[in-house]
Amino acid sequence: MPGERIQFELIAGFGNPGSEYAATRHNAGFWFVDELAARLGATFNTDKRFFAAVASVQISGRKVLLVKPMNFMNNSGQGLAAVARFFKIDSSKILVAHDELDIAPGEIRLKKAGGHGGHNGLRDSVAKLGNGNFWRLRIGIGHPGHKSAVSGYVLKRAPADQQRLIDEAVELALSDASRIIDGDINEATKLLHTHKPNS
Repeated sequence: MPGERIQFELIAGFGNPGSEYAATRHNAGFWFVDELAARLGATFNTDKRFFAAVASVQISGRKVLLVKPMNFMNNSGQGLAAVARFFKIDSSKILVAHDELDIAPGEIRLKKAGGHGGHNGLRDSVAKLGNGNFWRLRIGIGHPGHKSAVSGYVLKRAPADQQRLIDEAVELALSDASRIIDGDINEATKLLHTHKPNS
């Protein structure tokens, strides 16, 4: 939308807790928020009240919460909603970074609101928040080609060539993080959506 600005107050990354899942495709959202926290000198602390690990950062003089739900992916909405309710953050000021089957490795997209698209973490978030008004940072991981292969695909590591492309896309979003968080949606979208892998 021309001139649209939204200042995000909560950025969540979705994934599965545990070292055995850390490098799997489903954890692309974790990769984004982990690196964002590291670059801002923030540390995640697990808070049992929220079923999540939370870090507080200052960006452009504003407090922004980084959140990693610590339930498994299918229950990601529990932690997200618990933090949002406690800090009285409206869904429209939440950005969720997650893996996206329908986008090729190396591509990354911003999306405003919508349904869950079959993604169980988004499905649970829509249910727990009571709406799908949050924004999404969709990190492309590609599709295995058949629905029956999806569960195994997302829980495996990407081959090296695909992982390199995914890492480059995440790096692009991180380089644009301040613009995204400050709500310069048009410019952020232009950068992310015109990015060509290997270019």
